[in-house]
Amino acid sequence: MKVILLEDVKSVGKKGDLVELKEGYARNFIIPKKLGVEATEANRNTLKLQKQNEERLAKERLEAAKALAAELEQMTVNVEIKGGEGGRTFGSVSSKEIAKAVADQYGKEIDRKKIQLNEAIKTAGTHEVSVKLHPKVSACLKVHVASV
Repeated sequence: MKVILLEDVKSVGKKGDLVELKEGYARNFIIPKKLGVEATEANRNTLKLQKQNEERLAKERLEAAKALAAELEQMTVNVEIKGGEGGRTFGSVSSKEIAKAVADQYGKEIDRKKIQLNEAIKTAGTHEVSVKLHPKVSACLKVHVASV
């Protein structure tokens, strides 16, 4: 019996897959638990439309991420932190502070979890920070740290 999976099923397939299963397994386990539906012509067409819609949405997200990456490459974010002698600071600049500074200065919302700091920023000056916006898109943001 052919079944379209609605959710990932271990050792059977992933969501959206069209799989061939034994009729008893499909009728007694997969279909009653809403893990899949019988692969009728109508259900196949629905699956096809859903996949097209998901591809379109993924393409739009990728284009939006590329546009935001181009904007981030041009930005220099200013962050102030309390400092001492020799350019050293008390504490460090966190990804949360960088995300807040981008929102305040440029009006762009960036998730702080997407900002990747290789090491803590503990010195005054300009630093480059990687921002992973999409699995295929990342940008380099310049952060200018001023000691107060």
